[in-house]
Amino acid sequence: QVQLVESGGGLVQAGGSLRLSCAASGRTFSRYRMGWFRQTPGKEREFVAGISPNGGSRTDYTSSVKGRFTISRDNAKNTVYLQMNSLKPEDTAVYYCAARDAVTSGSIEIAQKYAYWGQGTQVTVSS
Repeated sequence: QVQLVESGGGLVQAGGSLRLSCAASGRTFSRYRMGWFRQTPGKEREFVAGISPNGGSRTDYTSSVKGRFTISRDNAKNTVYLQMNSLKPEDTAVYYCAARDAVTSGSIEIAQKYAYWGQGTQVTVSS
């Protein structure tokens, strides 16, 4: 069982930066693949970024955030981060942290493949 708590959201002007954090409970954090998703009203939850278990050697991003967002993890702190730079108004959404066991199969971009979710944190980018 993993409990996730996001923080770091807020209001920022276009071109600005924010860093989201997701703190996880439990002693086996390193075994989980972690992901960040976002959702706007009336739309499905969208994959933003993912990082592999253990050392996090592999990262994946949706095309719209490549080169602007960076996902990372600190297993000693049971925390995953999403550094967001050059923010755009279209990045406005509720951002969710998610975790899935390393043995879970299927696309990392599918929200239903993640067993654990945080409560979400609002990110608003003004133009």
